[in-house]
Amino acid sequence: MSRPLAGRSALVTGASRGIGEASARALAAQGARVLLVARGAEPLAALAAALGPGASAHPADLAVPAAVTQLAEEVTRTLGAAPDILVHAAGSFPLGAIEATPDAAIDEALALNVAAPLRLTRAFLHAMRVRGSGDIVTIGSVADRVVFPGNALYGASKHAVRAVHETLRAETRGSGVRATLISPAATDTALWDAHAPEQNPSLPSRTEMLQAGDIADAVAWVVTRPAHVDVEELRLARS
Repeated sequence: MSRPLAGRSALVTGASRGIGEASARALAAQGARVLLVARGAEPLAALAAALGPGASAHPADLAVPAAVTQLAEEVTRTLGAAPDILVHAAGSFPLGAIEATPDAAIDEALALNVAAPLRLTRAFLHAMRVRGSGDIVTIGSVADRVVFPGNALYGASKHAVRAVHETLRAETRGSGVRATLISPAATDTALWDAHAPEQNPSLPSRTEMLQAGDIADAVAWVVTRPAHVDVEELRLARS
């Protein structure tokens, strides 16, 4: 069996469930040493055990700036270097009308969806530049380019993530560091549980959504392209 990522390391945020967990499994299956990040220690430990030797759990609340700094230092000590692959899959998914949006939701969405990946990228980018290689994969959304009623906060955070991604590409061009934005349509993960789409006709049906594994396959495909192939963006839709 071909394992094109053997010898490479991958840090995956949001790895305790959904797209993050599926991506971690997909990268491990390709031979990567996977470092798993999420808030919940127990599901991370269980996943690390399932993935086998080389996988490690690194619980952290990425919405807290100091936790991002501590995580970056821990990962650098563990690897002795920056990870070869960085996958930003952690995020919150608030929905609701603007006038009904509480401050706590605003703070969490901007901290977790925007500031955390920006800080984590910043932490490893210099080392990737010096090394002349690195893959930074950001999980966006159809909401990073399309607006929907009730989606102001989530859409704003994903539009911001797109801006960070495009700026990153402009700043790393020719450095050997590759940055990819993967923007899937609605994907059936536990993030939808709080919104009960099956009871709300204005939301997509879960039976018509993409699956987390579909996005994970795209992540694995992107980072296994030859060094001269730079995938700027992938948009995934359900056929």
